[in-house]
Amino acid sequence: MDNGETPDLVRSALTDARKLSRTLPGRRARTDTESRRRNRRDNLIGRNRGGYSGPGTDTSSDPQRIGSLLPAYMEERGWDRPLSEARVFADWLALVGADVAAHCTPQSLRAGELRVAAESTAWATQLRLLASTLLARLVTELGPDVVTKIIISGPSGPSWKHGNRSVRGARGPRDTYG
Repeated sequence: MDNGETPDLVRSALTDARKLSRTLPGRRARTDTESRRRNRRDNLIGRNRGGYSGPGTDTSSDPQRIGSLLPAYMEERGWDRPLSEARVFADWLALVGADVAAHCTPQSLRAGELRVAAESTAWATQLRLLASTLLARLVTELGPDVVTKIIISGPSGPSWKHGNRSVRGARGPRDTYG
């Protein structure tokens, strides 16, 4: 076999294969336009099942506003209570009012017990008188289980007790000087 016969051999094999594929039963040759239509149809399968959704909102396929979806998402995840507890500290001014918030700050919230520190003993006394009103306002804004009790403390001096292993009866740093 010389180099001159090789291209003719390949061409004749290709021609025979094409003839054989056209003559197979149940198979017919496709035109270019039919082939393009079929490819487009195959590519679009599952894309737009119902067609155009129309001018109204369709909750299954149209994008939704996050504000309408977020409350259900938070409830599903169980984030309602932690977010309400965080609101006590973040929205303190709006929850209790500007006058009260100017003279006290929330310190901690554990098991429904809110600890509030007043800036002076006079404000601590005033807040103790207003405690039931503040509690009612917090319950209406945050829900009945977030804050169940308010403990108000006035200003206090520095504490020399640090940690669980401090000495009882010690007078602070001055008892070590002799």
